[in-house]
Amino acid sequence: MKLSRRSLLQASAASAALAFAGPALAQGINELVIAYNVNLPSWDPTTGPSAVNPTLQGLYQAVFDQYFVQNPDLSQSPGLLTAYGWSDDFKSIWMEVREGVKWHDGTPFTAEDVAWSLSRVGKPETGSPIQFVWANLSNFKVAGNRVTADAAAYDSTLFKWMYFLTGYPMPKAYYEKVGAAGFEAAPIGTGPYMVEKYERNAFVRLKAFPDYWGPKPDFETVTIKFVTDAASRVAEVESGNSHVTLEMPYEEFDRLKAKAGLAGVAKPVSDIGMIFFNDIDVMKDENVRKAAVLAVDKKTIIDRLLSGYGVPLDTLQTPDYDAYDPAIKVDYNPALAKELLAKSGYSTSNPVKFKIQTTKGFKPKDYEMIQAIVGLWRRVGIEAEIEVIEIAKHYELRAADQLAPAAFYNWGNSIADPVTSTGHAMYGPSPNSVWDGQDLIDMINPLWAETDEAKRMAGWKAVDRYIADHALVLPLLQYVQPILHDARVVVMPHASGALLPQLMKRA
Repeated sequence: MKLSRRSLLQASAASAALAFAGPALAQGINELVIAYNVNLPSWDPTTGPSAVNPTLQGLYQAVFDQYFVQNPDLSQSPGLLTAYGWSDDFKSIWMEVREGVKWHDGTPFTAEDVAWSLSRVGKPETGSPIQFVWANLSNFKVAGNRVTADAAAYDSTLFKWMYFLTGYPMPKAYYEKVGAAGFEAAPIGTGPYMVEKYERNAFVRLKAFPDYWGPKPDFETVTIKFVTDAASRVAEVESGNSHVTLEMPYEEFDRLKAKAGLAGVAKPVSDIGMIFFNDIDVMKDENVRKAAVLAVDKKTIIDRLLSGYGVPLDTLQTPDYDAYDPAIKVDYNPALAKELLAKSGYSTSNPVKFKIQTTKGFKPKDYEMIQAIVGLWRRVGIEAEIEVIEIAKHYELRAADQLAPAAFYNWGNSIADPVTSTGHAMYGPSPNSVWDGQDLIDMINPLWAETDEAKRMAGWKAVDRYIADHALVLPLLQYVQPILHDARVVVMPHASGALLPQLMKRA
């Protein structure tokens, strides 16, 4: 099914169904319990691999405010910054900082926190995976609630990053006092919830922050369980042990949302499923890459494994992204895949061999999709060995450029800009990329600082065309996110894919 940007942005609250039967479950919900699909390795939302995990952003945003608020329809609203802009010559920026905001320890949030936070993540030693974005800024100055900084180059996405990955101010005085280890042990933010208790690999319990500057959350206490197995998450909600969960097999979602006492919402989100190709070993052979792409029947995989929930993709832009080009198409063509492999000396009797890494249960049917793809590959002369890894391991390997020749991943781009889809996924110097071809780097380099928006979009479309023509990545689909919940909870889905407890209400 083809989904317009409008349909993506019209995310709305799920309607409530009948209440659970039975005296215990019929009572009101005092403590909201969410079964989450990923562990939380770190409490610092600005550094390390966790900072670029799109799924963790929902948890981070419960505790830490961002510079700007991203609404459920992906639009931007003032957050800890109330106004901003570039100088006329595009050589500096300015920001106005919100007054009356407090950190969870009761101390005031100030413009100094903003200047220090942005300066900190721009330093390589800090370990920010987006350091190459923030390093553009220097010479921070604070005057009252106004912060200014010099920019080495114009960046069309700079302020977009401030409500995207790593876009969180940190508490200067508190962090300098307790250090990185102390912050991990007792993190504080300015967000709607404070961390009350945290058990690594088990759960985190949050309490509403009484001095929060924004809307007060409906639930005073929220416990988030880390349940990485999809079947276990389903059981959590079906048994009543958890009230909300996400990312389960779609057939289970369809079955359970029809049950009395349960409800469900499934909306398209800004995430895409893709397979990275690392330019090592056999993936240096363009015939192998092209064959691997041509042999995958994306529509049939979506229809049979995902119950039709998804949009097939041929580039790293969804129909809702700013640089989407519907003219770029790569058709399913197993016969051509065989011909290309034959040119490189491969066949079903002499297959090309490589490893593919994947998660299992992190996204609906992720492992099963890879199984199906490996089966399709086998038909044309590709023998791929599946290795299951945790999502945290994927980030570690990708940052070190040590992924297998093929690796499945879900890419989040909630600001819908080509820089944060194709750009950082495919630009060799980026820690998020494992394709290091100089030809692609040279195509992308001029686009970072392009101030003419029409030229910028045309440039990114040309990059996407080049990537598709040379099979440098295997895009699969745009995701539709299933959220299953107790009917006494109204869930507001967010088009970024973030599951935000502060947006959940009592029915």
